[in-house]
Amino acid sequence: MTGAERGGIDLEFLAQLGWDSHFSAQLDPGETGRVPGRVISAAKRKYAVQVSPSTVLRSEVTGRFAHGAASPSDFPSVGDWVSCEPIDANRGVIHRVFERKTLLVRKAAGSELKEQVLAANVDTAFIVSSLNNDFNLRRIERYLTLIWMGGATPVVVLTKADLVQDPAPMMADVRGLGDGLRVHAVSCRTGAGLEGLKEHLAPGSTSVLLGSSGVGKSTLVNRLFGQDVAKTGEIRDDDDRGRHTTTGRRLLRSADGALVIDTPGMRELQIWDDGQGLEAVFSDIEGMALLCKFTDCRHADEPGCRIRAALESGELAPSRLDSYRKLRRETSAQRREAAKAPIDKRKWKKAAAHERARGKKRG
Repeated sequence: MTGAERGGIDLEFLAQLGWDSHFSAQLDPGETGRVPGRVISAAKRKYAVQVSPSTVLRSEVTGRFAHGAASPSDFPSVGDWVSCEPIDANRGVIHRVFERKTLLVRKAAGSELKEQVLAANVDTAFIVSSLNNDFNLRRIERYLTLIWMGGATPVVVLTKADLVQDPAPMMADVRGLGDGLRVHAVSCRTGAGLEGLKEHLAPGSTSVLLGSSGVGKSTLVNRLFGQDVAKTGEIRDDDDRGRHTTTGRRLLRSADGALVIDTPGMRELQIWDDGQGLEAVFSDIEGMALLCKFTDCRHADEPGCRIRAALESGELAPSRLDSYRKLRRETSAQRREAAKAPIDKRKWKKAAAHERARGKKRG
């Protein structure tokens, strides 16, 4: 056993996949017969777990794991580190998920109150938005909220820069969404701006690409990797949008050792909120609210309202305040629904017990 190995675990290789002291401290000596590995793809609760340079185990969680999971986010996701027990050379079972460093979550599409994990243990999250008809500051605000809540560092990538005469005004608008926000304008067609992105792709670091369908995420991955590792689609002439090409999340590794999670395009992005992301994205509005004359100011017609004064002076754009209020309503509604859920569960349990009792009497 070399110094780079412990208990048969190739720590040197795992470090190339992003393993560090945070995960190493979670190793349990009592877990005999199990090895740590990273989830590199996931589909319908079937996972590909890389445990060595030459071994990827097709895995599922144990029955005990599934029974104990309280929510979808408890299950493994792409980017997670897991404790996996090999069954044979190609298959394994997952016993637990290591505590995550970061976690990007959105509300799942539809009316049901349920979260969906987008990626785990990422250092940098690239928000990819093209400089054609897809460009939308309000949508970028939503992505920023999601990323800051998840603990990752956001970087905005404005693709298709060759389609506009001067991207500088749009870049300035995006920078105004957050203090110190990094913004890059790139063209995958000409290669302009791509070198600046590579500073975020250090060996062993993990990034994820987020954005709508057709903004050029897969093309961007191919250009950064220097080879075709992701499928791409053509731009439609009728609406200036690309076709949806990536169908699942997967972890890719470049020749330089950078790790990138490619994701499908999202047509809908609703925030799964803990309250902290909004404060980061809308720190200007939150700060103004603290300066209002009344602590319960509704920012409507109350005297001494700092936010209303900022609207009248042009310091604050009405569209930005509207976006803030909309996200506040969404997240407040989620919290109300979440608070009701345990009550509803108890109500249905009581009703079911009542029906069982009635059945016994009839019997």
